[in-house]
Amino acid sequence: MNILFLMTDQHRVDTLGCYGNPHVDTPNLDRLAASGTRFDRFYTPTAICTPARASLLTGQAPFRHRLLANYERNVGYLEDLREDAFTFPAALAERDYQLGLIGKWHGGVRRNAASYGFDGPDLPGWHNPVDHPDYLAYLAERDLPPYSISQPIRGTTPNGNPGNLLAARLHQPVEATFEHYLATRAIEYLDRYARDGRPFFLATHFFGPHLPYLVPDEYFDRYDPDLVELPASIAETFDGKPPVQRNYSAHWTFDTIPIEVTRKLVAVYWGYVSLIDEQIGRILTRLDELGLTEETSVFFTADHGEFTGAHRLHDKGPAMYEDIYRIPGIVRIPGAAPQVRHEFVTLTDCTATILELAGADVASAVDSRSLVPLVRGEHPRWRTELVAEFHGHHFPYPQRMIRDERYKLVVNPESVNELYDLFDDPHELNNRYAHTELLPVRQRLMRRLYDLLRERGDNFYHWMTPMYDIGTADHDPTLSSFEPAREATWPADG
Repeated sequence: MNILFLMTDQHRVDTLGCYGNPHVDTPNLDRLAASGTRFDRFYTPTAICTPARASLLTGQAPFRHRLLANYERNVGYLEDLREDAFTFPAALAERDYQLGLIGKWHGGVRRNAASYGFDGPDLPGWHNPVDHPDYLAYLAERDLPPYSISQPIRGTTPNGNPGNLLAARLHQPVEATFEHYLATRAIEYLDRYARDGRPFFLATHFFGPHLPYLVPDEYFDRYDPDLVELPASIAETFDGKPPVQRNYSAHWTFDTIPIEVTRKLVAVYWGYVSLIDEQIGRILTRLDELGLTEETSVFFTADHGEFTGAHRLHDKGPAMYEDIYRIPGIVRIPGAAPQVRHEFVTLTDCTATILELAGADVASAVDSRSLVPLVRGEHPRWRTELVAEFHGHHFPYPQRMIRDERYKLVVNPESVNELYDLFDDPHELNNRYAHTELLPVRQRLMRRLYDLLRERGDNFYHWMTPMYDIGTADHDPTLSSFEPAREATWPADG
């Protein structure tokens, strides 16, 4: 079974027609969804690039693989996976797979995609590397103009400096964009792998629609800002919320940007999504032309979402809202009927799915569960809640989250915890952690999260043992060997 893995970066679910957006043109991804399985509740294990991508590579939760931050903002965490870490490309290579990765790597500093066996140009970093020699050669060969932007959109930081670049007008034709370049290279590798005849895994990782949104005129102006319905959470007050969220709002300069500019930013983001959809369409068309569609499983997903003004925020950060944790997830396996699934699944589950499709052992992907039975229309017993984690971006900031059908609990050790009723408050504006009527819900979720973290071996649970209502402890939380008599009778004398 060949595998084509298409991935975007910082991609909101609600920008796709197949997920309900009535305005944004995404015909190619919509067609993929209509011919495959669209997962309605597909989540990232952590809403930050490098750790999420490392979870895909290993099939392990971030606390386990320990690659916890993007290297550009790293404050002391590991910057590469351990040398002995399991990765799925190694397992596929053992089965004589051709391995290609075109696009964003962002998986470490000393080890690049080639270190894990992938073919393709080495494209590190968090955003389009428009000075990369291979991209410059692509432009030169086609007599295309270089990267150039104007009309930058940015706010003002709390100390009066210009804020991060959020968007700008790109002065290049579509054929010169980095997105078109990536799709062209992916098609070249498809052709090469088809000629070889051995099975292949080919990933195309677009750097967008991650901000800054740098797109040509026809995408910068494609959507009328008046079409943009601003998210209800733009009314965020941060009352009863962890103060870090208000700080991040200031960092991303939301209140220094007029609301009509915010609408324009969302419209440009939509344009970026359409640009990428068109390039994905080129890749899928070539797959059809090569006669490989019935021999190739296709994935489409993202590493995490994007705020684009929701909760008066941009980018991502230490706020575990649906905007950045719920992501698109589409899987098409030849012979499987089209459908929509509502189980809680994660980006990490793609690892075991890839391994199963390749006929490899899935056991080493310890935090991953294959989606193949779901895609094939089966109804196995499945998880009824979802756990996610965060470890910081600009500074260490540990969080853990659990959500079930209706409620979400977020544990913030240095701050106030959060509890949201996603039925009554789908935009997560009202933190109900302190509401007495939801005390049984809070206790139930806290204990369930505690048990799941202990089962996994996630040491975050140690803080929870003495600090939160997790019921009667069944072990000595000091892990002490100095009181053997006490430990022998724990917890009866405690």
